Amino acid sequence: MSTPAPEEGTRRGRGRRPADEVRADVLHTVGELLLAEGLADLTFERIARASGASKTTLYKWWPSKGTLALDAYVHAVEPTLAFPDTGDIRADLLTQLRAFVHVMTETRGGHVLTELIGESQADADLAAAYRKLYSSHRRRLAEERLQRAQEVGQISASIDVRVLIDQLWGAVYHRLLIPDEPVTDDFVVALVTNLLDGIGPRPGLTPAAGTER
Repeated sequence: MSTPAPEEGTRRGRGRRPADEVRADVLHTVGELLLAEGLADLTFERIARASGASKTTLYKWWPSKGTLALDAYVHAVEPTLAFPDTGDIRADLLTQLRAFVHVMTETRGGHVLTELIGESQADADLAAAYRKLYSSHRRRLAEERLQRAQEVGQISASIDVRVLIDQLWGAVYHRLLIPDEPVTDDFVVALVTNLLDGIGPRPGLTPAAGTER
């Protein structure tokens, strides 16, 4: 006779697993699947088999495949996309943007995120989760870091840091979604340089060819 599978939330030789442990295992499992294969073949049945959690438990915590995938994606990339604070806003912006570009262009993370954004157009739960777990959360981290830079005089106090966020990360998203131009390290450096040094003419510099009036 075959040995019955352990009930959901248990392990052989131990008592019932804590819910937090089960949830963490699910998120870890789904995050690995997403970054290895993408979203297309992800199903609750497959997730249940791979993580040891029942489909009932999955549906209790996540109303759709998209919301679960987004939660797992955020947990998978969060350490990489953490916003540093070394006291040097230029260095920290470069570090964070480079990490973001790496995830988006050199791993499956970029493809997964664009898939999730696409699915959110027809999934209200996913759209709400995207704003709460990802976009609003990441904007808040960036806003807090830029505000600290304002407090120490590295950014003008009159600047709306929310617009700075749109200028920097919005420019990267634009190139990712409309790939007329590549997202390169030179592009990241130019974004930060243009933002912090300004784009107005500087005294003593000769205008570039073709720009004279």
